Amino acid sequence: MNPSRKPLLLIDVDGPLNPYGALAAPGTPDGYEKHLMRPSLWARTQPGPLPVLLNPGHGAELLALTGRYELVWATTWEDDANEWIGPLLGLPELPYIAWPETHGWAPRGTLWKTQYVLEYAAGRPFAWVDDEITSYDREWVDREHLAAALLLYVDPGTGLTRPDFDALAEWAAAL
Repeated sequence: MNPSRKPLLLIDVDGPLNPYGALAAPGTPDGYEKHLMRPSLWARTQPGPLPVLLNPGHGAELLALTGRYELVWATTWEDDANEWIGPLLGLPELPYIAWPETHGWAPRGTLWKTQYVLEYAAGRPFAWVDDEITSYDREWVDREHLAAALLLYVDPGTGLTRPDFDALAEWAAAL
């Protein structure tokens, strides 16, 4: 398959890869390792390091999808995901969505990212994993994006799970 014809897989970090909701529980969830990081956005606004939970197995799961998808970071980490997250998961450097400096307004109750995700996709099919996707985002994408799209909500207490990876593979195979 021509890489420019593959659907995009847009990946948020916090929630899907870093189940930050699990940080409040004692211990570390099975399969995850805790890391202390200082991505540039965090370092500009917070005095200490950011605790991040990552499952090294997620890298292999994402790489297994590269035959069907073009992977793209869709996270406020932007290029910092290539420095801090990708190497720990065994991922190559990935393109990323560069968000505008101010992003407070969002159309019709959608997540602020949604309008920029559609702009980045530029009419290509895409799957997007994020912990803030709602029915408003799905409705808006259905109305505004003419190509196929899968918006996959990921619980920030558990992160990506086997059924999520299966759903992503099945959706791409059905295109």
